[in-house]
Amino acid sequence: MHDIKSIRENPQDFDNGLKRRGLAALSSEILKLDQDWRQTTTRLQEMQSARNDASKRIGQAKAQKNDAEALRLMGEVTRLKDEMPAAEQRAKELEQTINERLGEIPNLPAADVPDGPDESANKEVRRTGQPRSMNFAAKQHFELGEALKLMDFEAATRMSGARFVLLKAQLARLERAIGNFMLDLHTGTFGYQETSPPLLVRDQAMFGTAQLPKFRDEQFGTTNGYWLIPTAEVSLTNQVRETILSEADMPLRFTAWTPCFRSEAGAAGKDTRGMIRMHQFSKVELVSITTPEQSQAEHERMTSCAEEVLKRLDLPYRTVVLCTGDMGFAARKTYDIEVWLPGQNAYREISSCSNCGDFQARRMEARYRPTGDSKGTRFVHTLNGSGLAVGRTLVAILENYQQADGSIAIPPALRPYMGGAEAIAAHGA
Repeated sequence: MHDIKSIRENPQDFDNGLKRRGLAALSSEILKLDQDWRQTTTRLQEMQSARNDASKRIGQAKAQKNDAEALRLMGEVTRLKDEMPAAEQRAKELEQTINERLGEIPNLPAADVPDGPDESANKEVRRTGQPRSMNFAAKQHFELGEALKLMDFEAATRMSGARFVLLKAQLARLERAIGNFMLDLHTGTFGYQETSPPLLVRDQAMFGTAQLPKFRDEQFGTTNGYWLIPTAEVSLTNQVRETILSEADMPLRFTAWTPCFRSEAGAAGKDTRGMIRMHQFSKVELVSITTPEQSQAEHERMTSCAEEVLKRLDLPYRTVVLCTGDMGFAARKTYDIEVWLPGQNAYREISSCSNCGDFQARRMEARYRPTGDSKGTRFVHTLNGSGLAVGRTLVAILENYQQADGSIAIPPALRPYMGGAEAIAAHGA
């Protein structure tokens, strides 16, 4: 959510930020609604003051036995009382319209975010690790999983339709191992607090993290007013909604491994096979709540925490900063981490780490009280990132650790979680 006061004071900056996003200027429209609301509110306050003044003067007129004046004043009070509900309703409608309009406008990009229309303008920040040299033709993960008879798309389709998968035996255990490894790393090494959050949330929670209203059609909703979370970001971030935190308690760092549900699964015809884009998938999420002064450094830290997962699994990756045309709705700056997939001969996204500034905090009414200030409050800054997407990490392990005979070597970091197994054997081996 944007600060209407900031738009009043810096309309050109607001429009310039939208222009960098590829959007038309909106300050004139917003400020016209704001002016109408302020005029209506001022008129309502004047009417209330006049009614109170007239009511007070009625008693004075009666005390002076000035019946004519008392009757006139009573008529004035009645007239004002009759007119005020319409003004109150108009002010309420204008305020709702302003909030709805502001709720549809994306966050403004940070100054150091590269400009560009789409992913072609993203900038690589660093590249880590070297793709393995294979003396055989690399297969894609779904070819490997199906050959192992441990990845069943047909059975999942019979149950649920397209974009679902059924993992079995050692692949199911490998998925569990990946999630546990990530949680242990983020809690034990990086100090994130493990959380088991609700998977069903109400409208206000989805609005707070900006999935609603703009992305309503991309979500799975129930028939009784709940939404299945598209990411644990929703639940983790909304822990601080409508609260006032102490600066001394920040940064707050939360992590959770949850199922995630998304109705929209990417562009039509893209990634229709395999586990890259699913309606249901699991992810280890990272969320930080911090002060404006700390948020930039926290963004770098969060990104490095996500990268460390790939380093410990010895998976090659690159980190890119997204351009203005490729950023998510709530983000002011985003790093994408892309893992190397030899079966696709390409880097593919496995994590997005975003600094949302105070954009989500305004929608959630999440504030903190600065140290030494007993009265004033400020909006917190919120950050979120994948640490990592578990399914895509499974994909990356299958493709990067595949052997010529179709077996899959297990990364050393995961072997303790796999009962000491060093490989998933090829079917029939």
